[in-house]
Amino acid sequence: MVHVTAFFAGILGFLFLALSANVIKSRRKMRLALGDGGDAEIARKIRTQANFAEYVPFALLLMGIDEINGFSHALLILIGIVLVVGRLSHAYGLLVAELASIGDKRFKFRAIGVVCTFSVIAVLSLMAVL
Repeated sequence: MVHVTAFFAGILGFLFLALSANVIKSRRKMRLALGDGGDAEIARKIRTQANFAEYVPFALLLMGIDEINGFSHALLILIGIVLVVGRLSHAYGLLVAELASIGDKRFKFRAIGVVCTFSVIAVLSLMAVL
């Protein structure tokens, strides 16, 4: 059983739905069936959702493999928390920060999100090959 992975998949699933609803709401407002219509705000929302969809499933796959392989639930819970915090931070940095540039205080949230997400994937990958 992969109870820890299932719990974090559920939490992250709700976050994915929120990011998706944000894109849908903006597209409806702008009357766009596809794409961003050249609107930078919608493009940022789309990339936030897509970035989430690119990284989170792989992290959860690795987490599930590591849980099946018998790694500590306490360690996996800590890793799951780091992943959730990272994804929330990344989304906040992209959605709340208006075109934040490197060195801008708002860019730090994106950077924290990237570091958390990449660290989680690296640790889970290392655990999987041990």
